[in-house]
Amino acid sequence: MIIEMIYCTDTGRVRKHNEDYIAGDEKLGLAVLADGMGGYQAGEIASEMAVSTIMDYMQAPAKSHVERQTNHRYHSSTVQLEQAVLKANQTIYQAAEKHSEYQGMGTTVVATLFHNNCVSIAHVGDSRLYRIRENRFQQVTKDHSVLQELIDCGFYTSEQARHSPNRNLVTRALGVSEEVNVEIQEQSILAQDVYLLCSDGLNDMLEDNKINEIIQQSNTLEQAAKLLISAANSEGGNDNISLILIKPLDVEIKSRFKWFSRFMNLFLK
Repeated sequence: MIIEMIYCTDTGRVRKHNEDYIAGDEKLGLAVLADGMGGYQAGEIASEMAVSTIMDYMQAPAKSHVERQTNHRYHSSTVQLEQAVLKANQTIYQAAEKHSEYQGMGTTVVATLFHNNCVSIAHVGDSRLYRIRENRFQQVTKDHSVLQELIDCGFYTSEQARHSPNRNLVTRALGVSEEVNVEIQEQSILAQDVYLLCSDGLNDMLEDNKINEIIQQSNTLEQAAKLLISAANSEGGNDNISLILIKPLDVEIKSRFKWFSRFMNLFLK
């Protein structure tokens, strides 16, 4: 697919180090964002290791991948993305086991792969994927966090959750155990969709309606990214702030082409 992708990261106003790591490959339709945690600068190691491992795995020729049992519920590209995240978990966990200074390190991750007019999604932790479709701003992923579990059981409302001291406690992360449950899903995409991957340094500082307002009022994705970083810092910049904005560019063209092809096939019969 042809997509436009803009990504940026900022240390924020409080932290001394940036433990977020991001990368993208427009030609492949791949975007990955990780938010590291644990130990002195170990979070930086974990997040970079996660993103680099996933990027390398997805960019490698398909024949080089170890054959695994196929999950027939999902497209092969989605399964491949899931396996890339599992590989990242294994890599981080083994590094932490080998080096004492890395013990306890881990990272969240959210990754998207755009292909065939759909997007494959894989995530672990509380880094998020949002989508804007027809002026509606929607959170596509669901946080793996203590706070989300408290919301699910009715202990907190979404508004009360914004002010909870438990909001940064994740229930899943890469690298903290030998096995991890990667949540995967697939979504169809439409022309004019805009996708946002972000670390909690953005959505902890800005409410969803503010994020939506900034993106929709911006003339370009690049302008939106800069304004989002600036707005999060203006609200305190309590954490590292990272985001990737993506807009598919050829969805409508493909859908029209398919309609025309079907029409011509009927006419020529």
